[in-house]
Amino acid sequence: MAKIIGNLTPEDDYTHPVGPETNFNESVYFNFFDPAQQRGGFLRIGNRANEGYAEMTVIVWNPDGSAYFTYAKPEISNNDRWQAGGIDIEIVEPAEKVLTRYNGKALFLKDPRDMENPSNAFKNNPSQVIKIDLEHNAVGPLYGHVGEPGDGNEFARSHTEQHMKVSGKLMLGGTEMNFSGWGLRDHSWGPRFWQSTPSYRWITCNFSDDLGLIITTNGDGIGKGLFQKGQSLEKIEAASVTTEFDSASGFHKKLEAELQLENGQIRHLSGTVKAYIPLRNRRSGANTRIGEGMTEYRLDDELVGYGLSEYLDQADSG
Repeated sequence: MAKIIGNLTPEDDYTHPVGPETNFNESVYFNFFDPAQQRGGFLRIGNRANEGYAEMTVIVWNPDGSAYFTYAKPEISNNDRWQAGGIDIEIVEPAEKVLTRYNGKALFLKDPRDMENPSNAFKNNPSQVIKIDLEHNAVGPLYGHVGEPGDGNEFARSHTEQHMKVSGKLMLGGTEMNFSGWGLRDHSWGPRFWQSTPSYRWITCNFSDDLGLIITTNGDGIGKGLFQKGQSLEKIEAASVTTEFDSASGFHKKLEAELQLENGQIRHLSGTVKAYIPLRNRRSGANTRIGEGMTEYRLDDELVGYGLSEYLDQADSG
């Protein structure tokens, strides 16, 4: 049985009553990476019931760096479950087991960096039907917090995360394939403006059932994190991340991180982006840029793992 850490209950794995905020959002996110295939991606859906729509994103990267991608805002009328736009999320057992499914069209991007110009990307790349049918089983504790209304947090007032073992099937380009690997899931509820946080770097990785990590920093690369070691969590008291950016595009391509643990031990993490897609969120004239990288990591130059490096920054209006 997975532990639950923080002021959470098993029921917090389900949807919650919609708050009074116009921008109330309840979202779930699942990333998944198969180290043998070097294939991975993520699926996200956020219910904005007070605004009458859900935000949904699906991406699957292939080993050659190409990708299947879709984004939509399907209409919804309630926050009863996460089911819209071809996505269906089923909480089989809270804190233990979740099923994620997607059945629908996706853009096939030979070079996902084309999404820097979404209009051209959608015009110049073909669409294909893809299917995702994955089972996510806990390998670490469910941890997080339930925030207080009125605390001023407009990004992730209440939030949980959990490292998962992932298995199932994908159907890409007419070919069905088995999938086996790991990933991280998260769940947030409360008001959400993507423009309310100035900048961050979010790094997730799994090495095995018994070892994963997550690091969150500000835009300068200074932050904290956690190691997941089976059903235990070990704090990363200080994380310092330096990034190598592509000189032409400005997209991140490599990172180095020095991690100081509670006991004073220093560990080193390096990451190489194997596939990348630039995304954005626009609202009221503000443009949030979100760079998503499928990343191969090395811990202390020994262990190899896979995960995501997400870099969020606010662009100037217009």
